[in-house]
Amino acid sequence: MSEQRTTDITPGPGGVMTDEVGVVTGDLTLRTEVDDTGGVVQRVQYKDADEWYVVTGSRATIADSRDIDAIHAQAVALLHRPSG
Repeated sequence: MSEQRTTDITPGPGGVMTDEVGVVTGDLTLRTEVDDTGGVVQRVQYKDADEWYVVTGSRATIADSRDIDAIHAQAVALLHRPSG
């Protein structure tokens, strides 16, 4: 993994859908990763847990790994809804 960004989030009432375990809710950490091949994926974990889960629909290929900041910021803006 060549690049990654993390932010603690609290999703709204619907939580975050993951590929592995379905919906997760509560205090989470969101991580956006870009690998050496230009693939990007977003994962969430329960805050301070060991397991990470892929956010459903978050895998993509990007042309420039420098776009990670914009991609991560957009995901945080969409998923972080502490007020519901």
